This record gives sequence, structure tokens and C-alpha cells, in this order.
Amino acid sequence: MNHGGTGETLRKPTTVRSAVLAHSLVTSEAKLQTQFTITFLSAVLVFHLLGVAHSQDNRHQEALDFQAMIQAVPETAKFVDERFYIWGGSMVRDTEGTCHLFYSRWPRALGHNAWVTHSEIAHATAKHPLGPYTHVGVALEPRQGSYWDGNCTHNPTVHQYDGRYYLYYMGNFGDGKATKKLNMTHRNNQRIGVAVADSPAGPWTRFDAPLIDVTAKPGAHDELMTSNPSILRRSDGIYVLIYKAVSTKGKLPFGGPVVHLAATSKSPTGPFTKLNTPLFTVPGAKFAAEDPYIWSDGNQCWAIVNDHKGIFNRTGKDSLALFSSTNGLDWNVAERPIVLQRQLRWTDGSEQSFHRLERPQLWLQDGVPKVLFCAAEPTKDKGHSFNVHIPLSQE
Repeated sequence: MNHGGTGETLRKPTTVRSAVLAHSLVTSEAKLQTQFTITFLSAVLVFHLLGVAHSQDNRHQEALDFQAMIQAVPETAKFVDERFYIWGGSMVRDTEGTCHLFYSRWPRALGHNAWVTHSEIAHATAKHPLGPYTHVGVALEPRQGSYWDGNCTHNPTVHQYDGRYYLYYMGNFGDGKATKKLNMTHRNNQRIGVAVADSPAGPWTRFDAPLIDVTAKPGAHDELMTSNPSILRRSDGIYVLIYKAVSTKGKLPFGGPVVHLAATSKSPTGPFTKLNTPLFTVPGAKFAAEDPYIWSDGNQCWAIVNDHKGIFNRTGKDSLALFSSTNGLDWNVAERPIVLQRQLRWTDGSEQSFHRLERPQLWLQDGVPKVLFCAAEPTKDKGHSFNVHIPLSQE
């Protein structure tokens, strides 16, 4: 009895331990299965989210088919003044809904090339982005004297950042003589500036020094002149400014080659740090692109440029081309590169071809392009020019 009882007592702990071990193994296996399931589902979720993001990015890329976005233009979306050449309009809307258009103008009697000696940045307003616009006054008059923008203000682009307005432009100085051929003294004295205001109605405060001056270094890409600014603010808060630059490597007074450079800053008024990599270039082409307009949609950066020979958008003709970038500094031709050729369709059904349709600017509503502003030159004799405001569809 004692032996049997002792044996019975010894066997019970073995059975309990086996049961506990079995339960532990089952529990561990269940935990591993649960962890595997969670890991698997997490991986599936990550791939799904990546797929959605990629799909959304692809849809976004497809949405920027600018050629498909171009709509017929109403007659009221032309801004014409018979007394002046008008060139390059940039628009911003104030808090009360008034549209403010800033544009270059100079007396028609002086000829087309007087833009470089007699241009001034004028101001017009409208109730609707497409117009009709009414001239209000001159926003930035030439300051005369020895100022860097003493004789000419030209090619404005206006932006609102954090409740203030910034008007970027080109200015120059020289002998003030309008000549049949381009006055190269004025051309080579071009520099970039910015004016600041609390309202697009002004007054505008200018600076005594250029925002982007030439680089006084032999062989620099912008040793001769700087002009035609365009600016965006990235999602990280950095401002990227792209500008036209000309070096002294080519035969003077024209110089060259003509390229575009980028500069960055933490402030819309600088100081800007220049980068020295030419943008929008093609091997063998001395002047492939001009007048880029750049913007950020929060995900990536975009640029519309005047493609002088249709090299980038493969049209073979002077036209507008689309580029994309992840940082505003490294640019690639977009998947759908055609923006606009030199022809418009009016809402009455007629079509019109132009000698020039360039100097692109956009009005963005909540980051979405709504109106494309262009300078329009109807004929090769350069007898007149005006602005046209092209509605854009998002469908």
C-alpha cells in the first residue's frame, strides 16, 4: 500500500508538468500564430497604403495633362491697351476677392525693343480671374537716378506668403535711350528684385540692392546679368527661386550661354544661396528654354517653360513645356510635356495663331492651377502685344 501509494504520489507531478508544458506549447504556438497574423496583416496594410499612394501619385501625374486642361478663351479674357505694349501678367486675389493683375507695359510708339529701356510694372483689377481688368495705376515705376532698377521694371511675378504680398521683378539702368535694336547696356544691367506690401493695392516697399545680383567671378554662369525670377515655397518651408542667367563666355555684348539657375532661402526676401547647376538645358542648344513658372502642389514641384525649339515637348516648334521635380532643384521633362502651342481657341468657336505665346504665369486656387496667363504677340512684325488669360479645366 505504502509502495503503491508512494508510486501514485510520484506519478501525479509528472502528469501535471506534462499538462502545463502542453498548455505552454499551445499558448506559445497561439501567440506565434497571432504575431504572424498581425505581422502579415501589417505588411498587407503597408503594401496597400503604398499602392494607394502610388496610385494617387499616378492619378496626380495623369491629372497634370495641361494640353487637355486648356479651355476656350472668352473675349473678355484679353487685356489690351492700344497705347502700350503689354507683356506678362501675374495675378493674385486679395482677402475681399478682388483680382490684382501686375503686368509690364511700355509706350507702343517706341517700338517693341523699348521694353528694355522703358518698361514699367502696372496694376489692374477685376472681379473675376479671367477679367475684364481695368487699369488702376503703376505699381513699380522706374526710380531713376543711380538705382539698380532706375530706368526699367519688367516681368513681374506676384505671390502671397503668410498674409503679405511679394512682387518679384527684373530691373535695370542705363542711358535710357530706346533703340531699334536692343539696348545692350540696359540688357546687361538687368538684376532681380522684390517689393513687399501688406496689400496688393500697395504701397510697395522696394530694396536698394538687388535680391539676386550677378556673380562677380570670371566664368560664372550669371556673371553678366540676372533676370526673369520665378519662385515657389516647398512643403518644408524652403523658398526656391529660379532665374535666367547669362555669362561672359560668349561674344560680348550678348555673352552667353543663356541658362537658368536656382537659389534657395528660408525667407521670401532672402538672402538666397545660389546653386551653380544650369537647368532646362540641352546639349548643343544655346538658348533652349526661357521664362519658367514654378510652383509646388505640396507633393512635388512643377514648372512650365517656354520651349524655344520644341525640344523638350517634342513638338519641334516654339511652345510651352511641362517639367516636374521632387525638390524644385532637379528637373525632368514631365510624362505629358505639352502645355500649349502657339494657338488659342476662342469661345465663339474661332481659332487664332500667334507669333509668340509665352511668359507663362498661373493663378492657383488652393494649390490647383485655374488660369494660365500668357503674353501674346499676334504677328511677326511685333507691332503690338497683349495679355491673354486662359481658363483651365480639372476634368
